[in-house]
Amino acid sequence: MESVWDGSFCKPCLMCLLSLSFDHRVIDGVAGIRFTVFLANLLKDFCRIFL
Repeated sequence: MESVWDGSFCKPCLMCLLSLSFDHRVIDGVAGIRFTVFLANLLKDFCRIFL
């Protein structure tokens, strides 16, 4: 559990740490970051995976 500030008070929030490793000789760092952001957004709204 982490504390998250929502603008008026701190509230508890479940968090999942996400990391990605890749070979820079094969894939560009920008593509790796884009994939990580895409995956994080999917996990934020898990119902979208099924659409």
